[in-house]
Amino acid sequence: MACYISSNQNRFYAALEGSFGNVASVTAANRIPAIKLAIRHDTIVARRRDKSGSRSRAAMPSGVRRRTDYRLETYLTNWGETTGEPPYGPMLRGALGAEPVINAGGIVASTAGNNVTVGGPHGLSKGQAISFGSEIRFVQSVVNATTIQLNAPFSVSPATGAPLNPTITYAPATQLPSVSIFDYWSPATAVQRIIAGASVDVMKIKVNGDYHEFEFQGEARDLLDNTSFSSGVAALTQFPEEPAVSEIGYQIIPGHIGQVWMGATPTQFFTLTEAEVVVRNNVDMRKREFGFDGPRCMAAGEREVGMRFRILEQDDAATKDLYAAGKARQPISVMLQLGQEPGQLCGIYMPNVIPEVPEFDDRNPRVEWSFGLSQANGSLDDEIRIAFA
Repeated sequence: MACYISSNQNRFYAALEGSFGNVASVTAANRIPAIKLAIRHDTIVARRRDKSGSRSRAAMPSGVRRRTDYRLETYLTNWGETTGEPPYGPMLRGALGAEPVINAGGIVASTAGNNVTVGGPHGLSKGQAISFGSEIRFVQSVVNATTIQLNAPFSVSPATGAPLNPTITYAPATQLPSVSIFDYWSPATAVQRIIAGASVDVMKIKVNGDYHEFEFQGEARDLLDNTSFSSGVAALTQFPEEPAVSEIGYQIIPGHIGQVWMGATPTQFFTLTEAEVVVRNNVDMRKREFGFDGPRCMAAGEREVGMRFRILEQDDAATKDLYAAGKARQPISVMLQLGQEPGQLCGIYMPNVIPEVPEFDDRNPRVEWSFGLSQANGSLDDEIRIAFA
């Protein structure tokens, strides 16, 4: 018997569910290099109003509704695989919806400005990512079967015959899948937990901290544990054992490394001091109907995508254009590249962002502009793309 449970002896896994609330199978490949998993499992208590003849509070009946909320924080790490998803891929799919699209790369035939031509059919679609060297970009438009136009030029134009790196791109969709999140501890005799039917209501991507971070939060169908488990719950006959624990190899990406491209005609900015990208799905858990003891499914509402950011004020044209765009409510393109090494790149692309008018912050020696949550608009599930290379 352990004297105590070390808070560092904790391992997390995430997997997509085949149907809402039915716990997914878990393997070692589903392990997430997470920072923290916070779970709140509350009873929804309605006050009793019957007269008891005393000042004592009467007990609540069994079978009352419960609510399970969670928040999962993880670092941005290297992709590692070039044929599969990154470890937190299920959480990204839970936040955005669509199945990711993998591009194997290609060979550059020629370049002209933002246009790249490859030696054969590229098979790319608008919004999909491509990567060359230590940079990632997105397809702004498809010119023809072999040529694409990028949202911003590569810093170093690819030469003829240069290889393009593999990429995986996540996009929004109308329907969202649910996720099973596994919370395992050492020793094996400690309390082990599973969040079943987790919805990703809010996803946040934090830029320019100590490290780049993802945060996922939402409501879930139920919280299971190995101490109170009974057969038949969440389509399980027994509580799943943790996969064989092995060394997990990954690299964390420093938070200050990357690129920022913004503007009606995208320009690279070197003055960003802080940014946070937010996706809010406004998920409604079906739990209020008569006869239900908890959520039976989840329905995503109107998607809200936006970015808060701060930049240092300069008197150059690109900075002043951001202020003018906010005043005029004119859209700009925003692309963030996190990381600067092949295999460690994450790209975030929002082609139609309406910047808020910035607040001037003069508390420090240099003036900063603070842009509130600037909304990213879309027409058909095209507000945002997230990719890895």
